[in-house]
Amino acid sequence: MPATPFLEVSQAIALMGGETLYQCMQCGLCSALCPWPAVDSPFRTRQLIKMGQLGLEGFESDDILYACTTCKLCVVNCPREVAIIDVVRAMRAMIAESGAAPQSLRSIMGSIHSKGNPWSEDRDKREAWTQGLTVPRFDGSQEYFLSVCCTSAFDPRSQDIAKALVKVLNAAGVSYGIIGNEESCCGEALRKMGDEEQFGNLAQKNIKLFQDKGVKKIITTSPHCYMTYTQEYPALGGEFEVVHYTQLLKQLLDEGKIKLGGFSKKVIYHDPCYLGRHSEVFEEPRALLAATGAEVLEFGRNQRLALCCGGGGGRLWMETEPEQRFSTHKVREAVAKGAEVLATCCPYCINMFTDSAKTENVDEKLAVKDLAEIMAESLA
Repeated sequence: MPATPFLEVSQAIALMGGETLYQCMQCGLCSALCPWPAVDSPFRTRQLIKMGQLGLEGFESDDILYACTTCKLCVVNCPREVAIIDVVRAMRAMIAESGAAPQSLRSIMGSIHSKGNPWSEDRDKREAWTQGLTVPRFDGSQEYFLSVCCTSAFDPRSQDIAKALVKVLNAAGVSYGIIGNEESCCGEALRKMGDEEQFGNLAQKNIKLFQDKGVKKIITTSPHCYMTYTQEYPALGGEFEVVHYTQLLKQLLDEGKIKLGGFSKKVIYHDPCYLGRHSEVFEEPRALLAATGAEVLEFGRNQRLALCCGGGGGRLWMETEPEQRFSTHKVREAVAKGAEVLATCCPYCINMFTDSAKTENVDEKLAVKDLAEIMAESLA
């Protein structure tokens, strides 16, 4: 029996933010570029869009709708300029409203709602990573508010990133401070998982907190926070001057406020999707790596064509078969190219690559490091 189209569903997707849905002419370039087909996944971007256009059932399954990592590779290459991530987000919002989001993601949404972070950690532990360190509290007198993402605030591995960045900022004499336990998640993951209402409420609370504290400039540790603050908060009244830490450190390097060197290892650099394709920051991380003395290597696919780590769009909290993990394939490529260090500057990417290096049993010969950690080790 042929499937029955429900145009009401299609219209609802458009009304919830996926209005470019109808621009798709089904050329298939999105599916050709998407990394999922290469790892034998049933996910096909073109099929998802067509199902959305016709309002057909079936797109809502975990391995179809929730496969998308929101890497933006399809979006930046779409000849019809379909905002595919917005379409996916609208579809997920419909599912979230009905309470049918994947169980693993429902628990993350609940944690952000109740505790202000996706890691089910108590709010009063948010600044525990600062113990034993000189980390100022933001009181309005500092130039920058340092926004440490939830992952680097709570995840033991990622806390090392925040600690390393603080070491570099202090060495450069940067005027900054953290707000601390009053902070909450930026909401990027919430929105990509489809919880539009909670994202809006959370963003408004964050904007009010920042404004009440006198925040004018923000340093972010995570590309996901950076994208959210620069591209989504302004529409909600959050106008701040925001930099990803690599942009600020490159400026400080150029001004002679940071001296680096001595990191004489072969380092292969991974472009985080949310820093690269989403935010067009490609050169600063590479320049910083070169300044440490590292021999910088490149993946076969890099910059605007870089392969995603697989952790975006909520996938960080979903199970993926080992052979379908994009991070595992990149770890294999890094080893094949003779890299000693796989470097990036995103806490999600760090988690994905660290797990893959262990799964592949190469974690003793391929170190996974954030650029902030390499810089902290390379301070002259």
